[in-house]
Parts: sequence; structure tokens; C-alpha cells
Amino acid sequence: MPRFDLSPAELRDYRPTVAEPDDFDAFWARTLADHCPSEAPVLRPAKNRLQLVETIDVTFAGYDGHPIRAWLLLPAGAEGPLPGVVEFLGYGGGRGMPQERLNWVNAGYAYLRMDTRGQGSRWGTGGVTPDPVGSAPAIPGYLTRGVESPETYYYRRLFVDAVRAVETLRSLPQVDPTRVAVTGHSQGGGVTIATAGLLPGLIGAMPDTPFLCHFERAVGLTDAHPYYELVQYLAVHRDALEQVFRTLAYFDGVNFAKRATAPALFSVGHLDPICPPSTVFAAFNHWAGGDAEIAEYPFNEHEGGEAYQWACQADWLAARGGISAPA
Repeated sequence: MPRFDLSPAELRDYRPTVAEPDDFDAFWARTLADHCPSEAPVLRPAKNRLQLVETIDVTFAGYDGHPIRAWLLLPAGAEGPLPGVVEFLGYGGGRGMPQERLNWVNAGYAYLRMDTRGQGSRWGTGGVTPDPVGSAPAIPGYLTRGVESPETYYYRRLFVDAVRAVETLRSLPQVDPTRVAVTGHSQGGGVTIATAGLLPGLIGAMPDTPFLCHFERAVGLTDAHPYYELVQYLAVHRDALEQVFRTLAYFDGVNFAKRATAPALFSVGHLDPICPPSTVFAAFNHWAGGDAEIAEYPFNEHEGGEAYQWACQADWLAARGGISAPA
């Protein structure tokens, strides 16, 4: 993939003006007040052959009390309270099987991997959380579901689920609620940014090649999915252009970045055709948390740094209240 976006120097200074609704804060305050329950989670030990990891099947109340599933992984025999990491998943993926992602628990963290409502059938080993809310006609995928209004948009429900996932991990006796971080790749990175903009008190936000940022630029710059779902929708619903982008403004990572209070470690692939680098820098350069860094991978696409980036995250989080590397 050749370079198709701004030059590296231009990216580092890229701070676009992104549409922001006048009632953005009021909308999200109302959403969290009316649709974010505080019920206790249900925890069930899960049987598997992992001997060094305690595996717990978690069900917690997400948007409007809808049951959301997650895996909680704890270092076996560890004495708490532990720092925690909540991970959100990429587009189309589900929580999968407990043994698939063991890095954070093996580094000593309480690790919660949230299932993504209605997803989990495009890659990986599946998800188990339905989305009980329907939508008007939409392109296959999730990006246009309910896009006719911010009240009905799919990501309103998903962002509330994410807030509840963090609150769930913070509520557990094994976890130090003052030392919880959030992370995710692609869609999970976009959800990470939104969560950091909605919840105070996180020790870190680590969005990895994040999706859901600077929608208007993304759909005009790439023909890759998932952003191309919006192009396909608007090619049919020609009279919906203004309303669609009005809805998306309530969910744009740039607007959440302006409200984030946690330190952040982003990553970006300069050749990424799925989440163009300028859309990532748009959120990074508006980050309000103060302590923000970005790991750049000049010759990588959407995969970014992969294992290199996780090692970078682990070191970065250790310096901000996480678990220090062994001597």
C-alpha cells in the first residue's frame, strides 16, 4: 500500500475542525443517567485447562440493563487488589475463548475482555452477546444501524456497554479501582477513546490504530470497509446526508478526545487504508489528557505494531501506575 494520506510532518500538526453538536455533553450525560444501570455483575468460574490463570465468565448489565458477556482473567493465586485492563474488540469480533489473549493477565493484571453486542461472527472464535435492539434499514455491518438518530445509533449502546465494563471491573474486590486502564485495536480503539472521554479516573487509555474518528474525512479518503458502509448507505439514502453526519458527530472520537482526562498511548500505521492515519492523528492531536504519546509504524497498515505495540503498552502503563517489569 503506497502512502495516500498526509506526510508524517503534516500528520503531527493535523488538528482539523470536526463538527460537534451543541448538546454533545448534555446528550451523553442524559444517556449515562437514563441508560447506564449499576446492577452487580454475575460471576461464574469457567472450566478449562489453564492452570496459571483463573478464568471467570462475567455477565454484567450494559445499556438499558441488556446482559453483556465478558471474560475476566486473573493471575492464579495473586493477592489483590490488582491493577486492571479492560479490552474492547475490533469490528466483527467477539470475546472468543479465554486462552486467546493472555498477555495482560500474564503481566499480572486483572484483565476483562468485553464481548461486543451483536458482533462476533466475522473473525476469531465468536461472541455470545446479542443486540436486542433493532434498527431501520441499514447496510450489513454495524456502522449504519440506527444512524438516522443519535438516540437510536448502535454505538450509543456499545459505548454505554464499555463504560459499564470498566465500572464492573472497578467493582470487584480483586481489583484496585484507581488503577484501571482501557485498550483496544481498531473499533476497540475507537471505543477506548469514547470511554476515556466519558469516564474519569482511568490510569491510561491505549487506542491502537483506532476506528470511529473524523468520519467525514475517513469516508472521503478510503474505500475500505467498514467506513465504506457509510458511502454505500448514502449512495442509496441520498436525502439523509445531513442527518447521518449529525448523528455521527455525537460518536466521533475527536470529540471524545477533547474531553479525555487520562494519559494516552496511541498507535498508527502510516499505510493504514482502513483507519487512515490522518483520522488517528485528528483524535490524538485533540487529546485533552495532557500526557499523550503516539507510536508510529511508517511501513505498516492496519495491523500497526502488533506484538511490538503490546510491549510498548506494557512499559508505558507500568510507568503510570501499572505493574513494573521484573528486575
